[in-house]
Amino acid sequence: MPEINFLQIFKESFTLLILFGCSIVSVAFTIERFWFFRKASAEGDKLLAHVAKLLQEGKADAALAETKKNPAAVSQVVHYGLLHRGRARHELEELLSSKRLEERLKLEKFLVVLGTMGNTVPFVGLFGTVVGIIKAFRDLALAGTGGPAVVAKGIAEALVATAGGLAVAIPAVIVYNFYMRKVKSLSVDMEVVSARFLVMVGAK
Repeated sequence: MPEINFLQIFKESFTLLILFGCSIVSVAFTIERFWFFRKASAEGDKLLAHVAKLLQEGKADAALAETKKNPAAVSQVVHYGLLHRGRARHELEELLSSKRLEERLKLEKFLVVLGTMGNTVPFVGLFGTVVGIIKAFRDLALAGTGGPAVVAKGIAEALVATAGGLAVAIPAVIVYNFYMRKVKSLSVDMEVVSARFLVMVGAK
């Protein structure tokens, strides 16, 4: 029985090429979101304490400048609150709520790509499996007679496609769920910071 050349199978299978491209996209967005969430995270209480100290010292401009340059989601919410701290409480609550929604959209950016990869890539692998089985039967029909060697290439392509689809989809799903959990956590942090900010500035 001849040895199966998996590299040759990869080159000849457009399904495996699609899966390879999907894997690159998944890795790229995973890394991009990792760096984004790393910058977007901050300790809300520590930030509020620092802002409160600056306001007590009459350094409102310094508080605005520091919160603006800080890329953390809670910092951006506090910065927006500082810009409008002179407004009535109900108006400030609405403004902070809209800012939280804006920051959440930033947090969720590109996550749909990872979610889509996790949901659709297995079907791409399944399609490759079907194509491989079809090739195996085609080779068997053309050969007329023969043993496992006749269909080995097609079966190998089918199994590799299945394995490739799962290898891309499973990490994408895990990363997507992890980042969505991170989004929920940061969203709660923004809500908590917003509530404490309203008390801190004494909005009425």
